[in-house]
Amino acid sequence: MNEDGDGLLTIGALARRTGVPVKTVRRWSDEGLLPPAARTPAGYRLYGPDAPARLEIVRTLRELGIGVAEIRAVLRSERTVADAAGCWADALDAQIRTLRLRRAVLRAVAARGTAAEELPDVHRLARLTAAERRRVIEEFVADALDGVAAPAYRAGLLAAAPDLPEDPAPDQLAAWLDLADHVQRPEVRAALRRLAEYSARTTPAEPSATAAEDAARVAGLMRERAEAALAAGVAADSPAAEPVVAELVAAWLPTQTDTADPPQRDDAHARARLLEQLEAAAEPHIERYWQLMCMATGRPQPPRWDAVGAWTASALRAHPEPGPGLVLPPAPDPQRALYVYERVAAHVTALVDAVPEEVLERPTPCDDWTVRQLIDHMTWENLMITSIARDAPRTDPDAGHLGDDHTAAFRASVDALLAAFTGTGVLERTYGPYEAPGALFAQQAAVELLAHGWDLARALGASTDLAPEVADEVLEAARGIYGAAPRTEGGSFAPERPAPAAAGGADRLAAYLGR
Repeated sequence: MNEDGDGLLTIGALARRTGVPVKTVRRWSDEGLLPPAARTPAGYRLYGPDAPARLEIVRTLRELGIGVAEIRAVLRSERTVADAAGCWADALDAQIRTLRLRRAVLRAVAARGTAAEELPDVHRLARLTAAERRRVIEEFVADALDGVAAPAYRAGLLAAAPDLPEDPAPDQLAAWLDLADHVQRPEVRAALRRLAEYSARTTPAEPSATAAEDAARVAGLMRERAEAALAAGVAADSPAAEPVVAELVAAWLPTQTDTADPPQRDDAHARARLLEQLEAAAEPHIERYWQLMCMATGRPQPPRWDAVGAWTASALRAHPEPGPGLVLPPAPDPQRALYVYERVAAHVTALVDAVPEEVLERPTPCDDWTVRQLIDHMTWENLMITSIARDAPRTDPDAGHLGDDHTAAFRASVDALLAAFTGTGVLERTYGPYEAPGALFAQQAAVELLAHGWDLARALGASTDLAPEVADEVLEAARGIYGAAPRTEGGSFAPERPAPAAAGGADRLAAYLGR
């Protein structure tokens, strides 16, 4: 039976017309969302002509997630569809936030490898309110700085307390969890206290209006000069680093006029003060604190000071007082410097060609470098000088440069540098404020390649009598380039060692460089 004589629909006819299962129509009818218009003598439900349209409304609202009570109120005109939709959208927002938080917690637990016994603490930390998160940081600062008179430093820490968004991304929540764990560690609190004590000793009672701006300017200059030195392969303890140190000290001195016992000029006292400042700022625990803080709050990450800070500090230790400045060696003949590099490169390339895969992890005379790392470094030096010749200095010394074929990668770097020496005019140009002749690049490349080639030969158990036809010239070039370099602990060169009477040029070069 589909319709009775009055045009009423049976439950089956209504289900077929709308595509809603009979069972669902019956349930919604029982819930008062679709009341029957009449019943047959046998008690079967009959629905009026408006039932299909009403059923479509009910189905749509249910698919949108709106509850039975709300739908009933809409159908009875007790509230509008717009009101019901707004109410349920708000409820869905809350549910979505809850689900996202749960997902973020689960992602963090998975990424952190959280143990079962740690799970309750992780969940509790994730559900803290903004005020509760702030209290965690306030307690950390109060405990670490207890008794230290550094109000400005304290205020800066508290002003940056974490404020997670209502809907944190998984990586933000993970950062907050790591931060909450980080600030509980005694070594982190001790590091913060050291920085606060340093700030209390050195911060003027009334800093100038431009103090922060001036400090940022000097920090930017330090970063720029150190990055350029690293990209150019300038060792921190080499004579070429002294002019950089002098420039940085000169820029830093005016920022110290309001401090206690301000340094007046570039001297040993000033350089020691600047080194102390850099070492105080290089607290890895506090650097990690700020990284996690920025990750959790979505702020830009602070620039990392590890490489550039280490270079600047090393340069200050190697040059504790002003020197005479950079004294360049005499400019070599460009074509002779090129020939010397070609001969050294040919001998070292033959060595690299003979290196089998199975010895790449063998140690070398270079501290902590394997054969692979040594070849990678030689490859990098060729690529770095090539990039300078092409006016596009590279800044990836720590990247791997060998790929799957160390021989091909090294050969390609030699070919690229030879092409730069012969095709860019680099050997006839001058570089930098001291107008260093470009031919020095070829000379320095030969020194570095022969010295490291000697390291490789020793690691392989091969003859160290490399490039005998030019090795004496390379040694004299090394004396000219590095003769004034300080032999500091942990520096580029150890103290010079005596060479055997019958030693060849490459062996004498190694002895001169402290090998």
